[in-house]
Amino acid sequence: MINNAAEAYKRQQILTATPEALTLMLYNGALRFMTEGREAIEKNKIEEANTALQKAQNIITEFRVTLNMEYEISHQLMPLYNYVYDRLVEANMKGDLKQLDEAKNIITELRDAWAAAMVKARKEKAKQNG
Repeated sequence: MINNAAEAYKRQQILTATPEALTLMLYNGALRFMTEGREAIEKNKIEEANTALQKAQNIITEFRVTLNMEYEISHQLMPLYNYVYDRLVEANMKGDLKQLDEAKNIITELRDAWAAAMVKARKEKAKQNG
């Protein structure tokens, strides 16, 4: 019962989120799956690591396919996403924590920059409206 309520709440959050908030959720999800993958590798739980890292790879793929290449920033993000994806694949295939940590560090920086941009945009919008 509690799981159903939590799932319903999470589903509602996603359905009502702004595109900016969804992007932040995806960054956080990728980081969570990378953390789960790292923990599974450390415990030698190869199947769990594979599942978690594939989920992280899927999120990075989503970022890559939804980039609007009309914007200059997209030309800077695409190589980063490609690099992170390759690190995740290598980490998954070889159980390489160094490559996984490198991918996680890049996504953490991107997530933090995205969150800061959201705050700045919100403040600017409030100034315009108030």
